[in-house]
Amino acid sequence: MPTYPVQERSLVSSARKPAPACTVAVTASIRLDGDTSRVRLTAAYVTALESAGLIPLIVPPLSSASAAAAIMDSVSGLVLTGGEDVDPARYGEKRHEKVRWINAARDTTEVALIEEAKARGKPVLAICRGIQILNVALGGTLVQDIQSQCDTRIAHDEDSPRNTRSHEISIEPGSLIAKAVGTDHVTVNSFHHQSVKRVADGMRVTARAPDGIIEGLESTEDWWVMAVQWHPEEMTDSPEPWDRGLFKAFAQKLGA
Repeated sequence: MPTYPVQERSLVSSARKPAPACTVAVTASIRLDGDTSRVRLTAAYVTALESAGLIPLIVPPLSSASAAAAIMDSVSGLVLTGGEDVDPARYGEKRHEKVRWINAARDTTEVALIEEAKARGKPVLAICRGIQILNVALGGTLVQDIQSQCDTRIAHDEDSPRNTRSHEISIEPGSLIAKAVGTDHVTVNSFHHQSVKRVADGMRVTARAPDGIIEGLESTEDWWVMAVQWHPEEMTDSPEPWDRGLFKAFAQKLGA
């Protein structure tokens, strides 16, 4: 009986298959919804990354941090997103009464991902909590509550629409952030009550609010890291191109 070769065909068209060079790990949280725990990630991150030509691979808190190596081997970059407060025990401090909620499994997972990304030289885009856990993972510390621990009149943790520009920041000329947004001064949204305090070795400050609160970091080593304290993913529909520029710069670094 004659045999006929069968060509295997994917159910996903070639146009929709993930391109390894454009796939990025994106951290998420797990929260209780009634009697069910659900993976949580603001959809704005997905929209912003897809608009920049990137394919997000969502990584929730994992039961074992050992998976971080395999994850970072399979992607081209890492996005650290916003969310819970980082456990102060990770930087040797007692928990301040204003610390809201912490997620130990998320801290552990993200620290492992950061370490593996650094070991491989994989680019990192860190946002809000992301800049904080990045700094802690590398040996830095945090202001646990800006309003009670810092002298400021700026409302860093605003109760307003997430696409509302709140306060100005000054950006170091020539830094990754300055190149990405195309200017040295921008106005950003602001939804955080913690911030970077002692900067980790190997990192440097590249943006600050008028009250001195750190709004941006990058690596001093041969490692592409762009970390911001505000939420650019919520501002990609803005008439100003600043926030889209951050995602575009990240995508260009990955070759997207």
